[in-house]
Amino acid sequence: MAQFVLPDLPYTLDALEPYIDAQTMEIHHQKHHGGYVQNANKALQGHPQLQDKSAEWLLRHIDSVPENIRTAVRNQVGGHVNHSLWWTIMGPNQGGSPMGAVAAAIRDTFGSFEQFQEQFRQAAFSIFGSGWAWLVVRPDHSLAIVTTPNQDNPLMQGLSPILGLDVWEHAYYLRYQNRRADYIDAWWHVVNWDEVDRRFKASQTP
Repeated sequence: MAQFVLPDLPYTLDALEPYIDAQTMEIHHQKHHGGYVQNANKALQGHPQLQDKSAEWLLRHIDSVPENIRTAVRNQVGGHVNHSLWWTIMGPNQGGSPMGAVAAAIRDTFGSFEQFQEQFRQAAFSIFGSGWAWLVVRPDHSLAIVTTPNQDNPLMQGLSPILGLDVWEHAYYLRYQNRRADYIDAWWHVVNWDEVDRRFKASQTP
């Protein structure tokens, strides 16, 4: 039995229209995320000591993964974990401003939601090549904006991601071509702040 499986989308392929188109969602979920799952399972074949480990554990302990498969695990398991979060923090009829505990934490950390948006937007826009922008919780429970290259995940740095934005070109090129800034601005309309708040609250539990 395969260790990792491709999760179902929590909404239909066209649910995020017009901000993210159905064709991009289908290719992104089935081909890209599906490929990460398949390749992650392949990388772990022949390593029974890792078969009972979660994807998150593997990333948190990436330095303990055997060197001959470490890069594959970093890329493929990272891609699986990143996208598994990605689908859940978006949804139809979402967007707007956050509410609850995460909203207060964002205001306390960045001054206002608008200031947070601008800092996050600049971080996402400035990534050279492919990667992700993240809102993370540090070990001391404070918030920070970080970026990672390729399919690296903040778990590898001891951070807990609660919001992520995929800026690989396959996430937006069909609709936005090279206009990454337009994609970032549109993405705010589909952010599921209830899920982000849930993840933030979970991160605060000892």
